[in-house]
Amino acid sequence: MSATAKDQILAFVRERYPQAEIDASQDIFALGFVNSLFAMELVMFVEKTFELTIPNEELRIDNFRTAESMASLVAKLSADLAAA
Repeated sequence: MSATAKDQILAFVRERYPQAEIDASQDIFALGFVNSLFAMELVMFVEKTFELTIPNEELRIDNFRTAESMASLVAKLSADLAAA
């Protein structure tokens, strides 16, 4: 069984911060885990892992606060690609 987008994103964040107990609904920005470099790494991870290009208008902090919100963005962009 393949991991969901949420699981893959959460695993990426947890690998970076193994000492933290982070769940899919926690705001990683509010927890203080995200600096500008890690924010760019998140964008690059999502684009590479899910073979997507995140358009500039979707590069909003709210799309990257939680593993759930990033998975929703992946689903939206994947649906947009499928419809194109």
